[in-house]
Amino acid sequence: MDNNLIVAMLDVEIGKLRQARSLLVNSSGVDSIIAKVVKPKKRVMSAEARKRIGDAQRKRWAAAKKQETAAPPEATKEAATKASPVKAKRAAPKKAVKRTMSPEARKRIADAQRKRWAAVKKLKSAAPPKKTKKAAQKKAAKAAPAAEKPEAPKAETPA
Repeated sequence: MDNNLIVAMLDVEIGKLRQARSLLVNSSGVDSIIAKVVKPKKRVMSAEARKRIGDAQRKRWAAAKKQETAAPPEATKEAATKASPVKAKRAAPKKAVKRTMSPEARKRIADAQRKRWAAVKKLKSAAPPKKTKKAAQKKAAKAAPAAEKPEAPKAETPA
């Protein structure tokens, strides 16, 4: 943008602000300005419009429920007052049926498990006992003679 154009726009804004200031100073105060601001009226719907909208909604609900027509609101109120207050019973949640195993199946599983444990015991008894790494290192350190350890060469000083 050109600098002259920016300056012209600022002058226009300054003129508007001066005009607003003069209106505020010359007027009787802030109350007159607030009085000029009109609050929008609350929209009120007529009873007929509410009835039309309600009937249309009931018609849509009836169509959704595959019913032929919906009852008018007066009829539903009368029907509700005449109907006996019957409380619907809540169905108790079904308990899961406990499944049981036949004695033959239980015996087969137990025998198979015993067979697996017998195989594990047999392997453990046949294998030599395991030594831990630390124990093996300590034993090796004790067995090695001290003379075989390499020593650092000593530096000779010239006399």
